[in-house]
Amino acid sequence: MAEGLRERKKRQTRQYISDVATGLFIERGFDAVTVAEIAEASDVSVNTVYNYFPAKEDLFLDRSREVVDRLSRWVRGRRDGESAAAAVLRELRDEVEAVSPRMGLMDGYARFMTVIHESPALRSRLWAIGQEVVDDLEATLREETGAAPDDPMPGLIAGQVNWLHQTVLADIGRRMMAGGRPAEVSREVLLLLDEMTELLSEKVLNYAVRGAT
Repeated sequence: MAEGLRERKKRQTRQYISDVATGLFIERGFDAVTVAEIAEASDVSVNTVYNYFPAKEDLFLDRSREVVDRLSRWVRGRRDGESAAAAVLRELRDEVEAVSPRMGLMDGYARFMTVIHESPALRSRLWAIGQEVVDDLEATLREETGAAPDDPMPGLIAGQVNWLHQTVLADIGRRMMAGGRPAEVSREVLLLLDEMTELLSEKVLNYAVRGAT
């Protein structure tokens, strides 16, 4: 369905407010900027800001929804004969090899991560997002495998698969903050992915294989 004019304007307004807020946060730090200042700089009311972003943290981490269901999307899109973990490993490798900004492989990401590290509120929100990722993936694995409610395996596998994702993101963040360039960090993280794959057990690597009987 095509996006209507009203929906497009709302999306553009939301993105504009987020962009203005991010610029202020990067310039002055997350805790030093108020929602009222963001509203004034965006030429909207404080209520309008809160209509689009329920919490101040959402202004900076405005793409958290995309991150929360990323692993589930990758698992649901796995190929025939491919397990959940294998699908995530493949997608991670593709993103890193492509030097994807979605993984933080871009100029300016170091400053973005610095803002997070300097703010307890943002670090707390990131932790909460991480928990949402695991919960969402566990629910997806239960649905994909038909696991019983008391079966612990979907939760255990979700934790292992999330470890892959979180470790890669954390390593990219550290390397970029240390002055790494996107292309060189990409090469280093691809080697890390090989090492991480070797640490996974056969049970993890063979869980939720599409088409398995």
